[in-house]
Amino acid sequence: MRLEGGSALSLRRWWRSAGFARAGIAHAYRTQPNFRVEVWAGALACAVALALRAPLAPVALACALVLGLELVNTALEAVVDLASPELHPLAKVAKDAAAGAVLVASGGAVMVALAVLLPPLLRVLGF
Repeated sequence: MRLEGGSALSLRRWWRSAGFARAGIAHAYRTQPNFRVEVWAGALACAVALALRAPLAPVALACALVLGLELVNTALEAVVDLASPELHPLAKVAKDAAAGAVLVASGGAVMVALAVLLPPLLRVLGF
């Protein structure tokens, strides 16, 4: 296993690729209000899971799904705007479908939060 040079397993190559990913995340955080809200909602949900000693994995995975789809939505919107700067019915379909994917994932994340966090929260509150 080679870890340098042009190999697919190159640490330098991976670090460079990770830098592009970080730039994409930073761009989304700077420009997308929904992404910022979802980041902080996810952080809060994970903190609550830790505080309640509830299983963190399902909460973290649901949060990652929402954030990942929001990033894909942001990328798709940028590509559609580049390809079709003027209004077009198919551009609207693409953007609406991507936004719908984020909405579906967000609804699923809320259901995960209710299933995983609500029972221990109710116990702590004495119900």
